[in-house]
Amino acid sequence: MGLWLSMSMELLLASSSTSPGLSSHFTISNINRNPTISQVRTWKSLPVRTLEARFQGFLLCTRTNTSNSLRRCSNSSEGLKKRFLLHRVCKLNKSIFSLSGWFCMKYTSSHKVMSCSEKIRQRVSLRFVQLVVAVLFVTSVSVAVRGTSSWALSEEKQLFLEAWRTIDRAYIDKTFNGQGWFRYRENALRNEPMNNREETYMAIRKMLAKLDDPFTRFLEPEKFNSLRSGTRGALTGVGLSIGYPTGSDKLAEGLVVISATPGGPANRAGILSGDVILAIDDTSTESMGIYDAAERLQGPEGSSVELTIRSGPEIKHLALMRERVSLNPVKSRMCEIPGSGRDSRRIGYIKLTSFNQNASGAVREAIDTLRSNSVSAFVLDLRDNSGGLFPEGIEIAKIWLDKGVIVYICDNRGVRDIYDTDGSDALAASEPLAVLVNKGTASASEILAAALKDNKRAVLFGEPTFGKGKIQSVFQLSDGSGLAVTVARYETPAHTDIDKVGVIPDHPLPMSFPKDGDGFCGCLQDPASTCYVNRVQLFSR
Repeated sequence: MGLWLSMSMELLLASSSTSPGLSSHFTISNINRNPTISQVRTWKSLPVRTLEARFQGFLLCTRTNTSNSLRRCSNSSEGLKKRFLLHRVCKLNKSIFSLSGWFCMKYTSSHKVMSCSEKIRQRVSLRFVQLVVAVLFVTSVSVAVRGTSSWALSEEKQLFLEAWRTIDRAYIDKTFNGQGWFRYRENALRNEPMNNREETYMAIRKMLAKLDDPFTRFLEPEKFNSLRSGTRGALTGVGLSIGYPTGSDKLAEGLVVISATPGGPANRAGILSGDVILAIDDTSTESMGIYDAAERLQGPEGSSVELTIRSGPEIKHLALMRERVSLNPVKSRMCEIPGSGRDSRRIGYIKLTSFNQNASGAVREAIDTLRSNSVSAFVLDLRDNSGGLFPEGIEIAKIWLDKGVIVYICDNRGVRDIYDTDGSDALAASEPLAVLVNKGTASASEILAAALKDNKRAVLFGEPTFGKGKIQSVFQLSDGSGLAVTVARYETPAHTDIDKVGVIPDHPLPMSFPKDGDGFCGCLQDPASTCYVNRVQLFSR
């Protein structure tokens, strides 16, 4: 299946911080009166009852005059309640005093006479500072304990946490398939064996299985490297793109062939899009995941793999030799339609088979070459293109569009991002364009086809596409392994969700319509052939 690959390193190792120890002495200054501190003592030297009496007593001071110099103290608690609506002061916990009460104020002779309101402000300020210090002390102890616990985790559990955090941050479904994601983390760290790397990998796989998402999976280091090399232009295997049954195939038992790479071992053996793989090396595919199947199909160059294939009503047993399949993404040719004089037309045919890192550049080269042969229209063949790199699909759409939205990227809250173009990268935005699709057209090629259709840039011919409307991103973990994570779904420019539905073409193609450039040209040139499509039909809506 096509994957949106983000190859940047994601290092999400657990970290912790510790707070510096609290100082045992503090200096306090009052903004209004600037009292001096002549003594610093601990609360242990002051009886709790005395503190309580002082704390309650100074709250009975009431202001009777707006002048700062005229104040009196009232012994009436009832009057206090009426004038200030103060609540009863609760006795502070002695244990908090023992942690934070290092303060006792003694004033010099110049401040012997002090108003009640000044005393209230100073003492309340003092208690407030004590409370803040107590909170900071408890917080620092808590952080230190958590930090110690984090650093005490083994290397294996750190790797598990790295994978957990990647899913927590990137996964599209923030309900995590109804899982309590934080609770699962704590239970796994407590109960799952992670004494070696294989046990850790097993714990990560078990965690991902809870999401019930076949496209979110774990990749060991060698599989991660294999996936990365597949997007760089070559892969060792039999040249098959496979997927789960969808649409009319959803009742099929096994895995469905999306496409067979032209010229590859599977293609030469006659395996077609829509065929069902029933077994790989005598192992049934009925409950096999597509990534498990892909790993079984790949292997050392020159080794063999046995496949059981159902093609229509026929069951085939095939032995295929693995080889290094070159993924040259583009083939092109010029088709000349017979006519007289100015009625003669030349059409440029471009076959795009995958979206690897060379795809957009190869399409540009093909357009330039065909234009040098004076073509007046283009046909872009996306049949059996199972996708690949998402950014390449976007870049190829920009080649054909002068402006418009290409795709909406959505998460569980709705539209998250919009990819569009202003025409600055357009190369062929004016010539008539037809796009050919089938049920082997998937992922990034569906994004491209839908963008050209919804922007009324092209006419689509063929059958409904595969219907993979999810986007995966690949994250590398610190030990060289990786995670392919479903990070978003996409909608077409017309806000159509094509997942499990596909892109619906404008017109069907004749059943016998060929999939190669030579055959395509023949169908346009011979009105007597069963696959004949004239130029007017090809480019009209």
